Amino acid sequence: MEHADAAGEDEAGGDAAADDARGAEQDGAVESALDRPLPEGVRHRVVAIAADAFGGFTFPELPVSLRPYARFTPSRRVKYAATALAAALESDPGFRLKVAGRLREAQPELTGALDSGTPPPAADPLDVAAAAYLLRPEGWAKLVATAGEEAQRADAERVDEETVRELARLREEVVALQAQARADAARARGELDAVRKDGDALHRKLRAAHSDVKRAEAAQRKLQAELDEARAAAARERAAAESEARRLRTRLAEAEAVVEAGRRAVREGRSVEEVRLRLLLDTVLDAAAGLRRELALPPRDTLGVRPADTVDAVAPGAFSARDIATRALSATDPALLDQLLALPQAHLVVDGYNVTKTGYPALPLEKQRLRLLGGLAALAAQSGAEVTCVFDGADLDMPVLLAPPRGVRVLFSKAGETADELIRRLVRAEPPGRQIVVVSADREVADGVAKAGARPVASVLLLKRLARV
Repeated sequence: MEHADAAGEDEAGGDAAADDARGAEQDGAVESALDRPLPEGVRHRVVAIAADAFGGFTFPELPVSLRPYARFTPSRRVKYAATALAAALESDPGFRLKVAGRLREAQPELTGALDSGTPPPAADPLDVAAAAYLLRPEGWAKLVATAGEEAQRADAERVDEETVRELARLREEVVALQAQARADAARARGELDAVRKDGDALHRKLRAAHSDVKRAEAAQRKLQAELDEARAAAARERAAAESEARRLRTRLAEAEAVVEAGRRAVREGRSVEEVRLRLLLDTVLDAAAGLRRELALPPRDTLGVRPADTVDAVAPGAFSARDIATRALSATDPALLDQLLALPQAHLVVDGYNVTKTGYPALPLEKQRLRLLGGLAALAAQSGAEVTCVFDGADLDMPVLLAPPRGVRVLFSKAGETADELIRRLVRAEPPGRQIVVVSADREVADGVAKAGARPVASVLLLKRLARV
């Protein structure tokens, strides 16, 4: 209860002080008032004093507009709450008087002098104006205006002094720069004179060097002409020597070729004749063996004709003359090719491109060759006959990279020779009596090989036979 009574008395005392302050404000407002805005310097000083005194107030003592800044430091209050502080000091006399009370405690001499109406002449005009604004003594408006004018005049004088000092400094710098420029110009003139002298000396040396270069170039041209003449003579001599060497090499190569041709003729003549005789002998032996099988002759170590063999009768499986006539096959029957290849020592010669362009002309040449050679390899393995495939190589720009399959000989005609001519040479190279089968749809080739003793068959027949492989 005692604390409550004390709090009530304090609140009553505060209200009375506020009423007194408002009354005094009204009296002061009647006596004097500012006829212009508060000078900026005075305003800043007033805000700084209020920001310093701000921390001594309790939260309820602060105006509502200043309570958000209660926890700010004085410097942050000056920075962020300057407008709110100025407005509160102007609109809230109670808050202003509380700030003035803090000012009285902090600066009793200044506030006492203002209360007595004699502001100290040595004090800062801004401090005097700020204190007068807060305390509102008699004639405070004039003090604020006078302090503002003095502050402006002091600022102007300070600016003038600073301007004069800056102007004097700039003049000194200009004089120093002019002296430096004159020294630099004199030094540059000296350096320019030295450079000119050096340039003249260099020009003289350059002219002398140019003359030396011209003389050296003339001597070089003379030496070059002599060198060119010597090279031309050496080239002529070398050309003559190379020509003579080529002629001698040609004669030597011709002599070596003649000797080698003679040796080869002797060697190949003997070997070719031996091969021809061997093939002919093998052909005769195989023909005899085939005839023995065809006639069903008994082995040599058995008796010849038996008495029962002389009896006229028809044995089972034997062919009569009528039956042998029916064994003839069509020219397009693939079995005909099998019978031909079954002959002893048969040699199958194939006109390659004639067959591939008949059977599969849409394929590229490389794939045509591979497909035909694959079929011929299988046919050679089945029949056991010698197989040679001939391609036209007269228009080839380079050798064909081809690995011949097993059992098939692959040949390309030489430049200036056709595949037909190579086939005729192959047929003529075989000994008479050997069974040679030539596959080609070319009528001229067929007639030519037929005259040489070979058996021509159509390309279609080989294609049909390969389709069965």
